[in-house]
Amino acid sequence: MTWVWVLGLSVTALSAATLPSADDIVRKSVANTEADWKAAPNYDFTEHDVVVKKGTTVKTYRVMMISGSPYNKLIAQNGKPLSTAEMSAQDAKLQQEIAKRQHETPAQHRERVAAYTRERRQDNALLQQMMKAMDYRLAGEDTVNGRRCFVLEGTPRPGYRPISRNTKVLKGMRGKMWIDEQQYQWVKVEAEVFRPVAFGLFIAKVEPGTKFTLEQAPVRGGLWLPSHFSMQVRAQVLWYWAHNSSDDETYSHYVPASQDRAALLGHQ
Repeated sequence: MTWVWVLGLSVTALSAATLPSADDIVRKSVANTEADWKAAPNYDFTEHDVVVKKGTTVKTYRVMMISGSPYNKLIAQNGKPLSTAEMSAQDAKLQQEIAKRQHETPAQHRERVAAYTRERRQDNALLQQMMKAMDYRLAGEDTVNGRRCFVLEGTPRPGYRPISRNTKVLKGMRGKMWIDEQQYQWVKVEAEVFRPVAFGLFIAKVEPGTKFTLEQAPVRGGLWLPSHFSMQVRAQVLWYWAHNSSDDETYSHYVPASQDRAALLGHQ
């Protein structure tokens, strides 16, 4: 059996030698994620939210792009579809919003779209800065949601300088990424705070236990978009007031955004 054992070692060594480096994997995946992020506003989708903060709120929306920014149409609440009367009221609100946006001045349109763009950049910054804030090592391979993935583990990079108040938390975070081996897309990203991070002259601290998870799935061709995002926040303000909350969001039913939303009213 000695030759079998030697052959096994040789195959293992060859596989390890042919694996790309962690830096190459991260670089390719970031480039693909940037392309996905730019394409995302071209799609409508369904979003199911479960928010826990002094109580639990459960709502489902059809998120529709209308003239450069999204509109959330409520379609279910507390796990139940809206009644006929409630749905009619939501249709009326949608129609009013379409009319409002159609009659905006150029300045109003620019202001609305700019606000949406700023929000997108803020939401995306934390994930993108994870690439710059952490040093990654290739920890192995795994299968997630039926996709064969590289597994990378990240730890805080010495000397990292946050670009904003929100990204300061990365100095106390460690992360883990599952990246699709064929398309170099993020299948899953996890990050957690393992040491307290202070904000605002130590008025507030983000505590260990704060963590988030992002999952993505292919939509069409090489385009991948989020399928699930969850976040748990543990924070302390003024050394005595605790702020704990969680947000769990599921995304589905992606379709190209309509160029004529009014014509589809009542068919969402």
